Amino acid sequence: MAKTAQKQPKRQKHIPLRTCISCRETKSKRELLRVVRTPDGHVMIDATGKKSGRGAYLCARLSCWENAIKKHRFEQEFELPLSEEDRAGLDAYIATLPKDEPATTVAAKGSSTHKKGSNNSEAPNT
Repeated sequence: MAKTAQKQPKRQKHIPLRTCISCRETKSKRELLRVVRTPDGHVMIDATGKKSGRGAYLCARLSCWENAIKKHRFEQEFELPLSEEDRAGLDAYIATLPKDEPATTVAAKGSSTHKKGSNNSEAPNT
């Protein structure tokens, strides 16, 4: 007897995940920006994601970049102090980032969701 070929469902392509060194959110590699410590010890933005060296990932939010600089996350990840030249390069890039949304708009968006077990249409018992 001949076996009939059945089509198997296509496998979902593997999406590499990375963690932002500032806010610790896990996102796909393409959503985060890579900063690399090159073999000669310089720290720079890696727009292509293919430069050789130790990499660290950050969100494209201004607050994440400011927090990473303030809390010395780059020094911790790369295990060396940032030179003035590298710091100036990162500061120049940070200046190009747009401002974050105010926290009140984010909180307002999240408040419209209903919690399990609550019914907002009922009046409180008095």
